[in-house]
Amino acid sequence: MKQKLNVFVLSDGVGETALRVAKAAFIQFPEMDTTYTKYPFIKNDEQLKNILNEAKAKNSVILHTIVSEEICEVINKFCQENGLTYYDILNPIIGTFSQMTHQKPIRKKGLLHELDKNYFDMISAMEFTISNDDGQNPKGLLEADLVLLGISRTSKTPLSLYLANKNIRVANLPLGPSMSLPDQLWDVDRSKIVGLTNDMNVLLKIRRQRMIAYGLNPDATYSDEDEIKKELDYSDKIYKKLGCPVINTADRSIEETAAIIMEKLNFNGYQKG
Repeated sequence: MKQKLNVFVLSDGVGETALRVAKAAFIQFPEMDTTYTKYPFIKNDEQLKNILNEAKAKNSVILHTIVSEEICEVINKFCQENGLTYYDILNPIIGTFSQMTHQKPIRKKGLLHELDKNYFDMISAMEFTISNDDGQNPKGLLEADLVLLGISRTSKTPLSLYLANKNIRVANLPLGPSMSLPDQLWDVDRSKIVGLTNDMNVLLKIRRQRMIAYGLNPDATYSDEDEIKKELDYSDKIYKKLGCPVINTADRSIEETAAIIMEKLNFNGYQKG
């Protein structure tokens, strides 16, 4: 018959870290019949007192990832006085790092959970941006945090992906005299729209190089100076009609253009350094 063991997992956050550590440790003892009980978001003394008394009644092992020094002291003292086995997972590590770095920990609970959420928000923004690249989903214009407009070779796609990495959901739309604009564009909040442009000489050089790279004639319509001028004039008219800010990407890095956009639209509380 397997020996039974009750493990209480305490946390002032979600409690997943402590639970994973507990399971990783006790799985090494397959002959034990281990039961895990998780108590997340511990906030007050009364709640903690009830949990500790229950742990005493069941002779449970306590593992915790409590950040608060005061709550940790209550748990550790209670376990010592009542002969309960306990393990403080975080604070010995925090103490060691504090000594190594000569810095005091901020002791803010839930930071790992916040980091995880930030990561998944970024993934979501990236997926949205990829599926709304180059005008492939007109309905996405209304769902985006930012809509980028521009003729070919104004850095719409790389800029969109860079901003998506900042948790900004971006939709971009190509412009051209021969292209029809989706009706949804005119329903987008104008404060979310940014127009991109470029200098004639830069566009001419980039487009010719692109044609050569594809093994095509560099003197095609795509890289013709008169045609590029028509595209630039057309995009300028659209920008004026929308009343949106316009950014010239010529001789600007993606990072610089993104910083300008984030400052203009105050994304993520961006402030110029």
